[in-house]
Amino acid sequence: MSGKAAPRLIAEHSPALGATIKSPRELDSMRAAGKVVALTMKAVLGALGPGVTTKELDRVARREIKALGAKPSFLGYPGPYPYPAVICVSLNEEIVHGIPGDRVIRDGDLVKIDAGAIVDGFHGDHAISVVVGAATTEMLALVKVTREALENGIRAVRPGNRIGDISAAVEGHVRPHGYELVKEYVGHGIGRKLHEPPQVPNIGPAGQGARLVTGMTLAIEPMVNLGGWKTRILADEWTVVTMDGSLSAHFEHTVAVTDDGPEVLTVA
Repeated sequence: MSGKAAPRLIAEHSPALGATIKSPRELDSMRAAGKVVALTMKAVLGALGPGVTTKELDRVARREIKALGAKPSFLGYPGPYPYPAVICVSLNEEIVHGIPGDRVIRDGDLVKIDAGAIVDGFHGDHAISVVVGAATTEMLALVKVTREALENGIRAVRPGNRIGDISAAVEGHVRPHGYELVKEYVGHGIGRKLHEPPQVPNIGPAGQGARLVTGMTLAIEPMVNLGGWKTRILADEWTVVTMDGSLSAHFEHTVAVTDDGPEVLTVA
């Protein structure tokens, strides 16, 4: 689940800017939470198909998280009102924070699923974009570039690098393809809280922002639009859509900074 960007996207100076540094034991808890999220995502994707409602996908996620002995990160999350579901399901022009309901998924929909879980008080956060059924070349290219942008951002997660190096790696992959990156919503630190410092924007120059140190954990999440970067929020006060109605893709992993480089925690 993305965080709302502060007016100043990338702060300078300061090694970790309030980031919590996790002990080896705490990282084990985050690995466990990440595994729950990955298994939950696998179950949801297994249920995904034309004719399924977004609410049905939420039911699958609820069952899976409970069966794995974890708690959902998103349910009751504070906002305009407490978030009412376990996962976010956002379709087509919806970017993030889509509330599951009676909407039926149709052939050709671009579906973004965002899931979070808590184990031993620590969160894992993971998102994926898939096209259901028949996919246009345009859709597939958008999804591919967004996924690759996340992979590029993850490769920049090394001790001594800065948050801006992640941002630049993401932006540097997206821009040549002619897509736009969402500015108002960003990645974030993660740990005992779903959203912790520092923010992780998807745009910005390298060499700026918090310095990465071993034990930091980050949720990196590029949100890439086929059209312009501007967004608006629907009447439900949660769902964020592209201002121009263009398609959007979203990928996210929870990643730890280690002495050996990045460790993706949201994997089974």
